[in-house]
Amino acid sequence: MTSEESGSSPQSAPAATPEAHQGRVFLVVIDDTEELKPALDYACLRARRSGGRVAMLYVIPPVEFEHFMFVGDAIRDDRRKEAEALLQGYADHVSRLSGKTPVIHIREGDRREELLKFMETETVHVLVLGADTGKSGPGPLISSLMGKDLRRVHVPMLIIPGSLSPEDIRAVTMY
Repeated sequence: MTSEESGSSPQSAPAATPEAHQGRVFLVVIDDTEELKPALDYACLRARRSGGRVAMLYVIPPVEFEHFMFVGDAIRDDRRKEAEALLQGYADHVSRLSGKTPVIHIREGDRREELLKFMETETVHVLVLGADTGKSGPGPLISSLMGKDLRRVHVPMLIIPGSLSPEDIRAVTMY
């Protein structure tokens, strides 16, 4: 883009965008796996070091039992309450470690599909995922994003081994 196209002279600084003021957004997909904690800690420390912010996305699985509408609604409400409680606990941890209150997002549906839709519509600068280091592989979300869905990912992905200790995370983030 030339300076004429951007509407600025060669000597002037680019116009500040809202994203420039909030810093980088490190998105972490929240679940109940062991490998989440190292990934979340990494995102927090990188956000703190770079002046960014952590965003947490929790995807509530769709309700399979819809034979009676009120039963499906009750299950959905229970899952939402569980998600909110889980996220509140992680939000406190993120605030302490990153120095900023995280942005919390809750969606309902298929986790992979909701994550991809989310990244198409929201500001995300870095996707941070925790990888299972066991024999079963890194996990279905990472396997999908590194395979058939890679073409839909337009931000850097950081895959943090779930076996990293808090000391390892601090050393890697230089914090």
